[in-house]
Amino acid sequence: MSLEVTDATFSDEVLKSDKPVLVDFWAPWCGPCRMVSPIVDEIGDELADQLKVVKVNTDDNMQTAGQYGITSIPALYVFKDGEVVKQIIGARPKPALLEEIQPLLG
Repeated sequence: MSLEVTDATFSDEVLKSDKPVLVDFWAPWCGPCRMVSPIVDEIGDELADQLKVVKVNTDDNMQTAGQYGITSIPALYVFKDGEVVKQIIGARPKPALLEEIQPLLG
């Protein structure tokens, strides 16, 4: 299960993290978001020692979503040292996600 992050906790949980963070920007009404969510959770479990995984509900946290220009969801952003280093827009199968994320770890 991934950590829910809000506008109030985003800076501490994501920008100040000492390891890369995969942020899943999603909304409850978004079908593709619900499809990709369990995959994101699995990746978080499997790579827990190398990667932190969090979720941001864009309906409830419009400030953060707006700050990063989130217009299409699901949007998976990888942050490293407080900076966005990867943007993955739309649902993808697990192998494709892992292929994009792995080079950014360690």
